[in-house]
Amino acid sequence: MNVTRDHSDDSAAMLGLSADEVLTTTRSVRKRLDFDRPVPRNTVLEALDIALQAPTGSNRQGWQWVFIEDQGKKDELARIYAENFALYRNLPRPHYADGDPRAMAADRVVDSAQYLADNFARSPLLMIPCIEGKPETSGSSAAFWGSLLPAVWSFMLALRERSMGSAWTTLHLINGGEEQAAELLGIPFDRYSQGGLFPIAFTVGTDFRPASRLPASDLTHWNTWGDSGA
Repeated sequence: MNVTRDHSDDSAAMLGLSADEVLTTTRSVRKRLDFDRPVPRNTVLEALDIALQAPTGSNRQGWQWVFIEDQGKKDELARIYAENFALYRNLPRPHYADGDPRAMAADRVVDSAQYLADNFARSPLLMIPCIEGKPETSGSSAAFWGSLLPAVWSFMLALRERSMGSAWTTLHLINGGEEQAAELLGIPFDRYSQGGLFPIAFTVGTDFRPASRLPASDLTHWNTWGDSGA
């Protein structure tokens, strides 16, 4: 693994990945987040400028982006997340067939998720993306979230190209956590919905690989649900 710990230059190194490489190697990074290296604001804003080219319904661009550097606020968000994660971890796990890549990765995913929950507050930067409105009053939920989440994913891709990583988490939103976060950060809870909570950091090494996934042929339908095209 190529690990570089020289923090004398805190600018982000551009990796020069192809579109296919950045798409297939952008992971939800947990254990390889570098909690000790500062994250420069200019690099984050550069990545966000790229992300804002993503599609958004009717070109409304009703998104807002909240970045958190204040340690006290990070501590409180981490507490909300950790409490909800503890409840989530105790839920029954899905069952998969022998040989299913999801079963093979399950223990590793749980372990890394627990690591993140234990260390969330150490992230140099946290981010909460917001979208104007509420899904229950905005018609189609697909259109509502489709106006925000493509930009969030583009942001993660742009971070990857800049030697940085993040993890897509949503557990802070349940059990009243979204309202608590809104109050903590001054987000107008009655007018904006939160799309997740993202730790942002440089990564320890940049050699991420494609993950094991079910093949596309197992997940596709042609013209009708029962026709796999085989």
